[in-house]
Amino acid sequence: MDNGGKNGDDLCFLPVSRLSEMRATGKISTAEITEAYLSRIAKFDSKLNAYVEVYAKEARLAATSLDAGRDTRNDGGLACGIPIALKDLLEVDGKITTAGSAHFRGRRSCVTASLARRLISSGSIILGKTQTVEFAYSGWGINPQMGTPWNPWDEDIQRIPGGSSSGSAVAVSGSLAPWAIGTDTGGSVRLPASFCGVTALKTTADQIATDGIIPLSKTFDTPGPITRSVLDAAILYNVMLGSESQFAFGSGTVIGISRALEGGVLGLKLGSLPKAEREGVEADVLEAYDRSLETLSNLGAEIVETNLPFRFQDCFGPHMSIVNSEAYAYFRDVIDDGSSLLDESVREGISAGRTISPQQYSDAFEQISRFKAQISGALVNVDALLTPTTLSVALPVEGLDRSRPPSRFTRFVNTLGMCGLALPNGKNAEDLPTSLQIVCREHQERLALRIGLAFQQATSWHLRRPTMFLDADSNSQGVRQLDRRVRN
Repeated sequence: MDNGGKNGDDLCFLPVSRLSEMRATGKISTAEITEAYLSRIAKFDSKLNAYVEVYAKEARLAATSLDAGRDTRNDGGLACGIPIALKDLLEVDGKITTAGSAHFRGRRSCVTASLARRLISSGSIILGKTQTVEFAYSGWGINPQMGTPWNPWDEDIQRIPGGSSSGSAVAVSGSLAPWAIGTDTGGSVRLPASFCGVTALKTTADQIATDGIIPLSKTFDTPGPITRSVLDAAILYNVMLGSESQFAFGSGTVIGISRALEGGVLGLKLGSLPKAEREGVEADVLEAYDRSLETLSNLGAEIVETNLPFRFQDCFGPHMSIVNSEAYAYFRDVIDDGSSLLDESVREGISAGRTISPQQYSDAFEQISRFKAQISGALVNVDALLTPTTLSVALPVEGLDRSRPPSRFTRFVNTLGMCGLALPNGKNAEDLPTSLQIVCREHQERLALRIGLAFQQATSWHLRRPTMFLDADSNSQGVRQLDRRVRN
């Protein structure tokens, strides 16, 4: 994939680890990288609808300033000069922040989120804001009023992109951004990563500041990176943490971060999906999952059969009691205003928070505490738990049955305060991506990334690209050849 070329779309298929190295050694300029992505956005976003707003003028000015040496913000950092997309929940002073709601189309931010400030100070080039489900309240990725982003893995049939960080995942999958920021309350970076064939990390709550990010749930909201590879996810995660964090990697270099994830899976005990949880999962998803277990076993991990004291779905009730209560407390005025321009399914869902009493809210936390104690005992001898990320591949939007949430395997991670990594691990007969989830205890993101990196070093699923772009990009022959090799 990396041929060192500098032509247009070719740049947009390179991993950030390579782009950063090329920029640092003078092989490519910030302006060239930025212009390549703005060109792809202009070419493809009318179809994909990944962005709410593109900051083309500001991005070009910031890139030129960095190249000219007028802006010295963290010029030695891996994110410096690299474009990034932000989910449309992150406030940026003076910019529109809609939270995915037509009701807020004209809502202009008067503050900048701490995370956005950190990215800007790192020298990141903000490309714009990406679409989200209204108020981040759904895992399907559908937004009837602001427009549902088009999953790039099917050019002809609109399929769910996953939510709520739908636009961020579509932008990365379609190479309209090298990486992006999403937020995760019940699976909202991992679900779109699964459906769009990219990588995403759900971080431990309270690890990365959420001030200036429009909340769904103050208890469960966590910002996380959406990228094309585990190594890029580790790099962006490190930038998001900031050097002062106790969880940051010791070295901010590609080599340093790679070495921090050395060790592979040899000697690790990885828990497999309980048999009861395999029910209702598509055959192609289970086949890819079982192959992933075999791959990790061949790399030296011990796959341990797990028996949990509860079903993953049991976490849904207490989790949603807290989410609905906190979401209603924040959006009360808009929800109760019958004239507000809201998706009625979102209004109805969040309205459930109106009837949750303080005692019920407290009881939900107590139930979660019991679940945490139970799973801690069940997984005491396991380093990580492996599951599919989703029950199915991306389904068509038309005729979608929305009665069964897609978050069976993701929501419990938020509920129990754990961290999780989603990464591509196969495809079905229609060439649609499947995904593996690596779940670790709180603050063990580095272990999840280490396992994920070992998997990606042994497989090529993360190198695949949506066919619609490979056919359309006349100057990406090398990438097309790589993709054919991976697909065959």
